[in-house]
Amino acid sequence: QVQLFESGGGLVQPGGSLRLSCAASGSIFSYNAMGWYRQAPGKERELVALIIRGGSTNYADSVKGRFTISRDNAKNTVYLEMNSLKPEDTAVYYCNALVPDRNPLYEYSYWGQGTQVTVSS
Repeated sequence: QVQLFESGGGLVQPGGSLRLSCAASGSIFSYNAMGWYRQAPGKERELVALIIRGGSTNYADSVKGRFTISRDNAKNTVYLEMNSLKPEDTAVYYCNALVPDRNPLYEYSYWGQGTQVTVSS
């Protein structure tokens, strides 16, 4: 069982920055991928950024050039650096981990509890 603990959310003005952290209870080095998702009121949860085992990253078009996902294997923590924040970035941000089973054909998906990000003047 993997537990994920997000932190770093809050209220920020448009154009501001925040850094979210996701601390995992296990060794993220062995995970297939870790990602950040967000869900705004009345909308579906969407992928924001993903970092896979080899280090490659993917971003939603809406955050490219503004957000950066990174990881620190020694601290078992994944970060989401968010710059030039816009009101439309307001949402609950969730951390996700894809953890392989002993059978590599299978993997498990784990979620954190979420952290609120509000961008408003």
